[in-house]
Amino acid sequence: MPELAEFLAPFTVTFTQRPSARMLERYCTGLLTEHPNKNCDTLAQVVPGVSEQQLHHLVSDMAWDAVGLNHQRVQTMAALPTEGDGVLIFDDTGFRKQGRGSAGVQRQYSGTLGKTGNCQVAVTCHYAERTLAWPVDVRLYLPEGWCADTPDATTRRQRAHVPATVGFQTKPAIALALLDDANALGVRHACITVDADYGDNPSFLNGLEARHERFVVAIRTDFTVATRRGGSPHPAAAVLAAEPPHSWVTLVWTEGSRGAQRAKFRALRTWRIDGDGTRHVGWLIGQRPARGQTGDPKYFWSNASARTPIPTLVEYAHRRHWIEQYYEEAKGELGWDKFQGRRYDAFHRNAVTVMLSYSFLIWLEWRERQQQRRRGPKRRPFSPSARSAAEERAARAPRRRRLAATGWAPDLHSSVTAPPQLPTPTMTKQY
Repeated sequence: MPELAEFLAPFTVTFTQRPSARMLERYCTGLLTEHPNKNCDTLAQVVPGVSEQQLHHLVSDMAWDAVGLNHQRVQTMAALPTEGDGVLIFDDTGFRKQGRGSAGVQRQYSGTLGKTGNCQVAVTCHYAERTLAWPVDVRLYLPEGWCADTPDATTRRQRAHVPATVGFQTKPAIALALLDDANALGVRHACITVDADYGDNPSFLNGLEARHERFVVAIRTDFTVATRRGGSPHPAAAVLAAEPPHSWVTLVWTEGSRGAQRAKFRALRTWRIDGDGTRHVGWLIGQRPARGQTGDPKYFWSNASARTPIPTLVEYAHRRHWIEQYYEEAKGELGWDKFQGRRYDAFHRNAVTVMLSYSFLIWLEWRERQQQRRRGPKRRPFSPSARSAAEERAARAPRRRRLAATGWAPDLHSSVTAPPQLPTPTMTKQY
């Protein structure tokens, strides 16, 4: 694929030998194929010019700078035209695993599994605008049992090649470390958003405030707030339940093929209360179904200033759908959850190649749109366009599947030299 070769060309500086760069191209080509089960064994069967041993060597023992390559990728994606109001999303995802030899694996709760099971869990950072999103970084979570000072834990760490410098960190602490890395790389963002597992963690919120970050986070019903600076604490759900019905307003945060996404909202200026009694002023935002809708109430907290428009905060909070879409496509289309390696470093190297392949599809979509000439004012890089309902549904299909539908998906036995025009992606409109 000449397009993939063009995209990967700048990243060869992370490899000490040119054949190593070719192995990366072969690996990414395999991830972009239609094969349903993507691991080193199966990819070697469908990608010409490479063996299973070479692919294993790439993710395990080959000398190349995976961290440096990911930094280059982030800088490449950050250079794409931007709307200037991106958010950073932090979340974690699980990978079902058998046995106990893979780095970080044990019986633990995973939202991906929806229960406690034998799995690995990784914390991720994702960049999202209204019409564009791409992954920033990922880090494997090591449970406390893996970091205990016992002979069994030491043996497991050695077998999984876990560096001695990697100790136990909670998932919110890992998220803050990923935020520091993103800031060091100059990833511009206007806000941070997370789900209630992180939003209900006072240490995480205090860490964001110490870094002077603006955020709007999901919280649980028992999140403690006070309606007055010196007032008594109450659960967030109880405070919002006491608000009269006429004070709730209907807001629309996106529009798409399924119509406007709307709900009733109420925002109150309150104080969140830490476990030590420290109080922090901010917005308590409640969401409940509008007329004719069903669903559970939702609650959010933001440290934005009193002058910040509430519709803006609502739109930021609902960008979390981007990371769910990334998990679905990275696992279902790029085989992220099919990796069979057990080593700590191999997990991250494979994750880098998955993020690189996903970023290639975003970059290709942007480049193809620049070649489309249309009358009228110049369109934004990923702006919406009028089309039929059928075209809207097709645009919502995973990116690699859309490419396959156009006939461009990697065909290792054909001589296709250029992709056809891609369907315009579904975009959202700011409230």
